[in-house]
Amino acid sequence: MTVPGTPAGQQTVRRHNLSLITTALAGAPASRAELAHRTGLTKATVSSLVDVLISQTILVEGVPDAPRVGRPARPVRLNPDGPVAVGLEINVDYLAACALDLTGQVRGYRHAPVDNRGRTADQVVAHAVRLSDEVRAGLDQPLLGVALALPGVVGVDGELLRAPNLPLLAGARLGQALAGELNVRELQVDNEANLGALARLWSAPDGGRDFVYVSGEIGVGAGLVVNGELFRGVNGFAGELGHVVVERDGPLCGCGGRGCVEQYAGQEVLLRNAEQPDVEALEAAVTRSDPRALAAVELAGSALGVGLSSLLNVVDLPAIVLGGVYARLYRVIEPALTAELASRVLSSRSSAGRLCCSSLGVDAAVRGAAGAVVDRALKDPGRFTEWDASSDSSSPSRARRTG
Repeated sequence: MTVPGTPAGQQTVRRHNLSLITTALAGAPASRAELAHRTGLTKATVSSLVDVLISQTILVEGVPDAPRVGRPARPVRLNPDGPVAVGLEINVDYLAACALDLTGQVRGYRHAPVDNRGRTADQVVAHAVRLSDEVRAGLDQPLLGVALALPGVVGVDGELLRAPNLPLLAGARLGQALAGELNVRELQVDNEANLGALARLWSAPDGGRDFVYVSGEIGVGAGLVVNGELFRGVNGFAGELGHVVVERDGPLCGCGGRGCVEQYAGQEVLLRNAEQPDVEALEAAVTRSDPRALAAVELAGSALGVGLSSLLNVVDLPAIVLGGVYARLYRVIEPALTAELASRVLSSRSSAGRLCCSSLGVDAAVRGAAGAVVDRALKDPGRFTEWDASSDSSSPSRARRTG
C-alpha cells in the first residue's frame, strides 16, 4: 500500500513513464527526440523505455526519415502486428467478437445471431469462446487481453446483477468463466451501452466529449460521457434509460415496473407494432412507407423522446447519439424524438439535445469492449511489459486450459 505523501517507488515511476510514451504515440508516430519533447522525459529515459516496449512488440521502429544533417531520426509507432485485444458481446439475440490491434484497427470480427434467452451460462460461454478463437485465427499475434459487454446491470466484481431480458444469466459471473476458458489473468466486464459510448468517443474524436449514447436493442440502455469520461454513478448503474417510466400504469416490464421506455421503444415491441419479423424487414417496410411501420417507429421515437427528456433535464448533456436499431431508423425516428425533446427539455433553446446517429451500428459495444483493453494497455503499459510472447496465450489454439 502506498502511504500518501511518500515518494513513489521506482517501479511506479517507470510505469508512469511508460504510459507517457504510449499515450504520446496514440495520436501519431514520433522519433525518440520528439517523444522526449512531447513527454518531458530525458532522451536517455525515452530511449531506454522505447527499447523495452519494442522488445515486447508493443512499439515498432520505422525506417529513418529523409537524410538530414546529423543522425537520421527513426519514427516510433504503435505496432499493428503486436498483441491484439479481443472484445466479446453477449446480447439477447446475438453474440459478437472483435479483435483490435494496438492502432485500433479491426483484425477480426464475428457476429452470430442466436436467441440467448433460453441458454445457460455454460452454453453462452462456450459459444463466446469459439467466436474468440475465430477472430484470432490466422493472426499469429499474442493476446493482449479480453473484455466483455453485457446487456444488464454489471456489478463491480463482474457479476451480471440484473438482466431482465436474459433471466437465466442473472447472477452469473460470465467474465470469470470466460477468463478461465481463455486462460487470461483477468477479464474486463461492463454494460454494453457503456462500451458503446466509449466506442463512439474513440471513433469520433470530433464528435464531442459530453453526450448520451443510446443503445437500441431488445433492451434500451444509455452510456453517459462527461468531459471525455464515462459516468457510472456511485454503484456503476447509471444509464438504465430503458427503465425510465414514461407511463405510470403502462405495460408490465421485465424489470418488475410498468410503463418503461423499453415497453414502447424496445426492438421487439417496435417489430411487433410494425408487424415485421426482423429489423431488415422493418427497414424495408419503412422505405416503402408502410403505414404500420411508420406508426410503430413514430411511437417508439415519441416514447424514447419522453425518456430522454427526463434524463437530459437531470444530467444536462448537450448531445444524444443514437446507436443500434435507432441508428438504422434514424431518418424516420428523428422527427418524433426531436419534437419531444424540443417541448420537454428545459434547455432545448440552447445546444441541449443535439441529435445524431452512430456510424458503428450494432458493432459499437463489441468494438468498445476491445477498445477498452487497448485503452487500458496504452494508459498502463507496465501491466503488459511482463507479458511473455512465448506463453500459451500467443495463439487461439493454445489459449485453452487443458486441466
